[in-house]
Amino acid sequence: MSKRPVLAVTMGDPCGIGPEVVAKALSLPEMRGLCLPLVVGSADVFRATVAQLGLALDVREVPGPEGVGRPAKAVAVLDPGNLHLEEIEAGKVSAAAGKAAMEWVELAARLCLVNRAQAMVTGPVNKEAAALAGYREIGHTELLQKLTGAPQVATMLVTGRLRVVHLTTHRSLRAACDAVTRDNILATLGLTHREFQRWGFPQPRIGVAALNPHASDGGLMGDEEAREIAPAVEAARARGIDATGPVPADIVFHQAIGGRYDVVLCMYHDQGHIPVKVHGFERSVSVNLGLPFVRTSVDHGTAFDIAGKGIAQAESMAEAIRLATALVNGHGLVASRQVAQARTPPGTGSLV
Repeated sequence: MSKRPVLAVTMGDPCGIGPEVVAKALSLPEMRGLCLPLVVGSADVFRATVAQLGLALDVREVPGPEGVGRPAKAVAVLDPGNLHLEEIEAGKVSAAAGKAAMEWVELAARLCLVNRAQAMVTGPVNKEAAALAGYREIGHTELLQKLTGAPQVATMLVTGRLRVVHLTTHRSLRAACDAVTRDNILATLGLTHREFQRWGFPQPRIGVAALNPHASDGGLMGDEEAREIAPAVEAARARGIDATGPVPADIVFHQAIGGRYDVVLCMYHDQGHIPVKVHGFERSVSVNLGLPFVRTSVDHGTAFDIAGKGIAQAESMAEAIRLATALVNGHGLVASRQVAQARTPPGTGSLV
């Protein structure tokens, strides 16, 4: 029988829907059998959120992971005391909230690095608020790479059978195109191959998306395919990596959903995010490759437009918790859909 790992679940920006989706996900009966969640954030914000939603959750503030699971039905909250409830307002960008949210990520990462938590699951942070708080690493991935010293980190989105690794994420389109180089692609193919092997794929099949329309049509629309992508794929195959490409981006994701590839390597943020969110937005999850611990996340933003209204959908957070548990227990990327079939109550509103 699999163990219940301790998961450090960060609340996300407290002015957004992070506290709400965490509370709703942890209210699902299945969660008590899956893992030992430790919410990292403001205990006052979490209590207020639980009360507003009318959830039957017993919120207990604890000094550390050793307090998780006692009593069995309580939700443990680790609060470093870096935010006061009166400092923030739902739906409003706040430097205080941005600072607190990023510090909660740092605390959760430190717990994972010393194995006091076996994985971290992150709620959404607001990049504008983080920047106002003085953070240059305004995204989770960038901050976690800096904290851990990981030499290479990549972001993967997962929804159903579609898994997409991103060569670049938070860059302008112009800068992302400049990063489409043989060396960058080959390194990311190697990272993807190794991580998928660790997650239970003996010989992962990787489809490599083209950058230009129609994979450039033989050089009529750009030369990155011939100059950078194809040589990287050839070099990867020489190393025993089952990579195919460049495949036109308007077909490679459809092929992956149909089972031709285990994962797609895309070239830039929107090239990968759009098909994932169209295919299965509510249940999509973000996963980091290359960190020294498991980190999953919701695949949506802080949704300030619906914050505090109690209508946010929590399925992405629930899926992130299921997937983190499956990866920690060595069940692989496909197990999270088999762990449980519970669904969160429906809601409406923007999540981006």
